[in-house]
Amino acid sequence: MKHFPIFLAVEGRRIVLSGGGDAALAKLRLLMKTEGRITVFAADPVPEIEGWADQGQLRLVRRAAEPGDALCAALFYAANDDDAEDARVAALARADGALVNWVDNLGESEFITPAIVDRDPVTVAIGTEGAAPVVARKIKKDLEESLPSALGLLARIGKAFRPMVEALPMGRKRRDFWSEYYFDKGPRAVAENGADGAQEALDGLLASYKAKNGRETHVSFVGAGPGDPELLTLKARNALHEADVVIHDRLVPAGVLELARREATIIEAGKTGFGPSMTQGDINALIVRHATDGAQVVRLKSGDPTVYGRLDEEIEACDGAGLRWSIVPGITAASAAVAGIGQSLTKRDRNSSLRILTGHDMKGFAEHDWRALARPGEIAAIYMGKKSARFIQGRMLMHGADPETPVTVIENASRADQRILSTRLSQLEPALRDAAMTGPALMLYGLAPRAALAAIDDTALQEAVQ
Repeated sequence: MKHFPIFLAVEGRRIVLSGGGDAALAKLRLLMKTEGRITVFAADPVPEIEGWADQGQLRLVRRAAEPGDALCAALFYAANDDDAEDARVAALARADGALVNWVDNLGESEFITPAIVDRDPVTVAIGTEGAAPVVARKIKKDLEESLPSALGLLARIGKAFRPMVEALPMGRKRRDFWSEYYFDKGPRAVAENGADGAQEALDGLLASYKAKNGRETHVSFVGAGPGDPELLTLKARNALHEADVVIHDRLVPAGVLELARREATIIEAGKTGFGPSMTQGDINALIVRHATDGAQVVRLKSGDPTVYGRLDEEIEACDGAGLRWSIVPGITAASAAVAGIGQSLTKRDRNSSLRILTGHDMKGFAEHDWRALARPGEIAAIYMGKKSARFIQGRMLMHGADPETPVTVIENASRADQRILSTRLSQLEPALRDAAMTGPALMLYGLAPRAALAAIDDTALQEAVQ
């Protein structure tokens, strides 16, 4: 982040702009929404600027900017549509101690003006550091359409009401009050009775919140998906937004954790395969302690919480403590991995069933029906199987599996650093060793990437023609 986003107090402060043409017009339309004192220096301003000056909306000085003109200015804009003149006035403004924006010159600007969605006093600023203005415009358009026009009115009424809401305790109860006002009671009241309706809604809502006990605590077991934040479900996003405490697995990426509220407590409850881990008992106790203390808890698990997530043990701990809980499913690694190779987990005339195995539990792994799995056409998704690859390979070959059976290993499925290793059962262990994969990986036994199959088909066709 090269530009740190802030909201600068400009009420009653000087904002100086040099220029009188199209670039100046574009900036002034935005600046005139502020409560700053705007001064424009332009020898030959366009009629619109003259009209604004006549109406008292800005002060117009009909000459080029000179030394001292930017003294005490909070902001200065060089908008002359002339590089030489903009360079001259920018240097003068810097000498006067002002922050300078040189319009359409990112490298020479101390600050930039973002795209803005205005629901005064609610203001949304969108910046791309000059890299993608078209993206900023698209985001602005989407926000303009999604934010209700009454939001500004609701915010102004709500701001005046804040001292009364201090009667509610800080934290969850107060956040629930404001959430219900802005997203439920307030908009409906404005639609029916305007500003008076919003005020009445606030009074009634506060009385009801004073009378009732705090919201009952709750634990949500949430699937974080395979890693790509865009694969997180809407229900999972909502749970993160509501959480006071997020207890997450080691494999949940930062991009997903950033979707939690800034005020939420984030706790890593890492369990490392074949390595040091927080015990399951400690994790259970952590969930129960925070929920018992009154927090809304999200237990955030990589992939889907119902697949190798030790979900039952944590649910039993909640039941034992009398805590309410719910499950929010996520996209499991097998689904993301098979999508990454352009295949499907089941296919007509190939396999109507799918085996899901874990390579981490060696004792349970030894008890699988290897002979059935070794039959032609069988498909298996093997979680946490990197360290047990040699064991898997040996068992399959011992029970008659074809050494040429395809095996695909997908590391960091769905993420930007995803890697795909396509090999055969006979070469599985050495191929994995040579690949030196360090991230979480899933094996798809019996499946090759679609692109690899297409290449094989093309080669066979060419040999047949020859």
